[in-house]
Amino acid sequence: MVGFFDTLLVIISFCLSVIIKPGFGFHQVDMFYLLSLLVFLFLWIIVSHFTRKFRLGSDSSLREILTSVFIANFIILSITSILLILLHHNQFSRFIIFGTIGMATGFEVVMGWIYYGVIQSEFLTEWIGPEIINGNSHNGHIHNNNQPATVTDIPAPIRESMVDKSYPAIYKAIETETGKEAAAWISIQVDITASTSLLLSTTTRFNIDNQPDNTFSTIINLHLINDIQRVNKFFESLNLKLPTGGIFIGCAETYLLRKKRILAKYPPILNYIIYTIDFFINRVSPKMKITRKFYFLFSRGKNRVISRTETLGRVHSCGFEVLEEKTIGNLLFWKARKISTPAFDYHPTYGILIRLKRVGKHGKVFNVYKFRTMHAYSEYVQAYIHKQNNLDDSGKFRDDYRVSTLGRLLRKYWLDELPMLINVVKGDMKIVGVRPLSLHFFDLYSPELREIRTQFKPGLIPPYYAQFPTPGSLDEVQENEKKYLLEYAQHPFRTDINYFFLAMKNIIVKKARSH
Repeated sequence: MVGFFDTLLVIISFCLSVIIKPGFGFHQVDMFYLLSLLVFLFLWIIVSHFTRKFRLGSDSSLREILTSVFIANFIILSITSILLILLHHNQFSRFIIFGTIGMATGFEVVMGWIYYGVIQSEFLTEWIGPEIINGNSHNGHIHNNNQPATVTDIPAPIRESMVDKSYPAIYKAIETETGKEAAAWISIQVDITASTSLLLSTTTRFNIDNQPDNTFSTIINLHLINDIQRVNKFFESLNLKLPTGGIFIGCAETYLLRKKRILAKYPPILNYIIYTIDFFINRVSPKMKITRKFYFLFSRGKNRVISRTETLGRVHSCGFEVLEEKTIGNLLFWKARKISTPAFDYHPTYGILIRLKRVGKHGKVFNVYKFRTMHAYSEYVQAYIHKQNNLDDSGKFRDDYRVSTLGRLLRKYWLDELPMLINVVKGDMKIVGVRPLSLHFFDLYSPELREIRTQFKPGLIPPYYAQFPTPGSLDEVQENEKKYLLEYAQHPFRTDINYFFLAMKNIIVKKARSH
């Protein structure tokens, strides 16, 4: 039915384009035009079908409705333009072709807006019932309308430890929201039947702030954080409701999982077009100042693309430490423990030029300027990655998923470090010297070397590039830095000149590269 009305809108748009085009009329619309219109309608229906423009549910957000229209119609516009170029059909009026697409898009946007207003109306809410109805009042608890689970529905390891008769119903509620595997994992991590466990599926802080204080030791939120407009504020509310040591379980669809889902969902070529558009709309535009306000105005922050690094980094920045994480289906679940109050980072950096806190001379912490090579909030999960993956043979974090694809390329040729020349001009650093380290990495060094390091300015070109091959472990890096610093203490100028030319020789001639 939706497809029928949408096709009718296209025909109306075509007719209006014919009417308003100067010097043109219906008497000039011949059989060739009508046959071409039928082909165009067929293309319109096929693309709309594959992009799910006709299959929006009653829970669709305004952003989902408008995005489905723009994605489908952009693809139609692209295909139509390519066909016109390849087939050299100059007898067609560009005004009518593009006017039809433009007006049909405008009609669909208006109809989508009306549709969203209807499904969000108070009358419809009262008639159908609210999206989330809790079992007691309006505090956001999950309410399960399905039949209670039987004991045999629950995995054997969990079933054997069951003592609470209400367990099957609670388990079924979680299973309905997340699936069997996720329900089993959550049930193993925490006691879901405990009176101190709060079970939610919400995106609003109100449902957190409205809970009584000093009541819950575990909070489980089964709604994706991708739909939460102010994620950090939401996590901060969770933090304030939990005691130190309290547990928070949440979930998200990460950037890579989302990419995998989209590429598998649509046919080849079309899937990459949709993925690219989705990435720009839901990942890039929320980060850019010029588009950020417009994005949140239309989307309310729903369905954002968020990386694994940013997800876990936000959790850590809000006073939690991640204890367990598991990818189940197309979602990432985590179990985190409260260890402190939130960091309250009111100005996180998303742009390409970033500032990172590093240890300098006399132990003073200063900001180093670099081009971004890692996902946002990377600094908050540095200790977590070290604990999980340790260091590789080069003295760097093993399997460091914080580094983006573009970031690896920038790092390989030191392009990310060009802005550090600003620090050289400001006097915080010099050209040759030991690298400025983060507080966490600085603590990995020996106490003796930490003391020596803080007596001198850090540098842009590390001394270990004067050695080839470069040091292969953290111990070797420390030994090389200690040797350099002791030489520099005796002959500063001569040492830096010597190390500079040796480093340039190894970089240019022997192709020494950053990792």
